Amino acid sequence: MLMTRERRPALRTLRGWAICVLQEAGAIRECEEHGWAQDRADPHARERALDIARRDPPPGISPAEAVAEVRGVLDSIGDTCPECPTESV
Repeated sequence: MLMTRERRPALRTLRGWAICVLQEAGAIRECEEHGWAQDRADPHARERALDIARRDPPPGISPAEAVAEVRGVLDSIGDTCPECPTESV
């Protein structure tokens, strides 16, 4: 039986690819109201994203470059939306 694997959509930038991988792994989510990416602070999801980057980097990119880009995107995303009001305690 022939098995096919679903490919990720082609993206124009390495950063866009990294964001797609992080979303697929569940490491980031989007603010429902404003659309900003938010870090979910889930270490298992982060590791899944890094594994995907190592195993399936975009064409022409080395696994090390792919992992570095995923880490760079993670480092640039906060865990709160800058437009959402902060909750008072």
